Amino acid sequence: MMIQKSYLFVLICLCLSTISVAQEKPFHELYDWEENPIESINIEDFIAQDVVVFKDKKVNEFVFVKENALVEYVLTHKLYWLNSNDKIEEYNKVYLPESAGSELVKSKARVISKNGKIKELDDSKILSSTDQETKRSYKYFALEGIEKGSFIEYYHVIVKRPAYSGKSLHLQTEVTKKNVSFDLLAPTNLVFDIKSYNGLPNMVKDTINKDKNHWKLHLESMDALEEETQAPYSALSQYLVYKLKANTMRPSTDIVSYSIGSKNIYNSIYQDIDKKTQSKIGKFVKGIPNADGNEVVKKIRAIEHYIKTNIFLTKVQKEGLSDLSTILDKKVANDQGLMILYAAVLKNLGVKHEIVLTTDRRDLKFDMDFEAYNFLQEYLIYFPKEKLYMSPSRLDSRLGFPPGYLTDNHGLFIKEVTLGDYSSGVGKVKYIDPINFDKTNYDLVMDVQFDPEDITTTNLKMDRRMSGYYASMIQPFMYLAKEDDRDKMIDGIIKSINENVDIIDKKVNNDTPEDFGSKPLQIIATLKATDFVEKAGNKYLFKVGMLLGQQQEMYQEKKRKLSLENEYERSYNRKIIVDIPEGYQFRKLEDLIIDESYEEGDETFFMFKSGYEIKNRQLHISIKEYYNKNIIELPLYESYRKVINSAANFNKVTLVLEKI
Repeated sequence: MMIQKSYLFVLICLCLSTISVAQEKPFHELYDWEENPIESINIEDFIAQDVVVFKDKKVNEFVFVKENALVEYVLTHKLYWLNSNDKIEEYNKVYLPESAGSELVKSKARVISKNGKIKELDDSKILSSTDQETKRSYKYFALEGIEKGSFIEYYHVIVKRPAYSGKSLHLQTEVTKKNVSFDLLAPTNLVFDIKSYNGLPNMVKDTINKDKNHWKLHLESMDALEEETQAPYSALSQYLVYKLKANTMRPSTDIVSYSIGSKNIYNSIYQDIDKKTQSKIGKFVKGIPNADGNEVVKKIRAIEHYIKTNIFLTKVQKEGLSDLSTILDKKVANDQGLMILYAAVLKNLGVKHEIVLTTDRRDLKFDMDFEAYNFLQEYLIYFPKEKLYMSPSRLDSRLGFPPGYLTDNHGLFIKEVTLGDYSSGVGKVKYIDPINFDKTNYDLVMDVQFDPEDITTTNLKMDRRMSGYYASMIQPFMYLAKEDDRDKMIDGIIKSINENVDIIDKKVNNDTPEDFGSKPLQIIATLKATDFVEKAGNKYLFKVGMLLGQQQEMYQEKKRKLSLENEYERSYNRKIIVDIPEGYQFRKLEDLIIDESYEEGDETFFMFKSGYEIKNRQLHISIKEYYNKNIIELPLYESYRKVINSAANFNKVTLVLEKI
């Protein structure tokens, strides 16, 4: 979710007022497409590809209009060559970017056959539709006459509220591109700061144009970037971020900075509360069970559970949803309103905390060296004494286990400072450490007995324990589930080892919201199965590895090109205890010994280690596996893959049970 940032724009708007300067006509008014855009294209070089972009042009221009208002014009111009029926189906509609915050100024579209015949579409080809889920209406060009080898071309211009506090523009996709360009234009008194990422060349300022500030980027070609499993694709593609750096007519003003942003965010969240609303807060707090205890962690958990089960979070932007008094009356809030409520409750109870703003690292890495507000996307609350994070709006997250993709990333920490009667927020960029692997466990103890009447039947006793992220989406909510739904959920966890096991009985321990973070969710079950043993002549094949359930595999033919990222660190401890039938012995026990790991210095980051011993006519198998690192850069990929595949290899281990 992108946070509401109207409070960040107040100061900026003041800084830009009454500063209009003489300007040329906006770029888009003089722009048009070429009469024959495919004349110089040699298709033979691309015949093996399904789609190629032969033009990808974007122009963002900031313009002062009447009454010194600043607006932004955005021109988008694209030319595609389609070389497969699937791509024709995918690209046969051109959606027009109209919304409540923007207005379509100009739009054109045409289809160019492989023989060069051009068919320009008029406004009669602009159709309307409504998304049945969101009820949002949209318009699009319906492109006709497209055949394999055709080109489609379109461009449109919108005018919108200017976005200059921080804006990212992703240029690289899975499609090969030719003739890629981006131009940023602004009045001569507005200076922008621009940063390129992942190998994208830096934009260059046009020093010849004296009528406008003009930064430009042009690439003759841009390679396609293929998606790979668990790669943070968007964050690794080539993109740039720009922000307004200065207004030369008011050089002393700090326009976009975390210093100013921290103060504005603080003022927006920690609002002055009148006596009536303060009374409502007091009444709300009194209604929170266990909120008056001395143990701070228990108090925070009680606050979080109460708010997340009594306040409805809505994505609708409507008056009152961020007003504290209205939220307390109606029990409905938007993201901003929810933060205001948490802040008021925590202050009322004297719980020290800080506000944190960061990004989802799959989409955009928080850049600690480039201060732009587009990095302030997701809220967390940090409790410095307890060293714990909370996600205020995510129902599937609880204290100590914030959304994993918001960790292992930098963020802006906003701390309250007070001088006399004056309080404000001071921001500092710091790293959000991931939750250590030993806090997230998916453990198993399995006792195995072979049926004396039929060795191909196994009687199993399962003790499954889940904690941390593995329990976070189940344990806090089990009390809400209907009995049938709860049974299905528990059965699904039990049957994750094998869909065909028969569940004789089951028991669940530590299944309340209060248990999460302090006690593991425990599932104990008695099972009967026939899928783990096969008879082969006078021997039996015991598929012991299958008792772990399906394991992730990372076998690939292509060389990996992108780094890999996991959501959270994790660990697994498993024990399998097998009663050996009288008169029988196991062979191929050496297959149970697997030892694969990756270390740096004294620290082990990935490990899969399994072994066994025979004690009192029982085979004791121990398996320890953990991943103490989320972000797997390319040099580490092979080491990581070996460990992952070790678990998959154990999954395939089959022991031979034969008579002595």
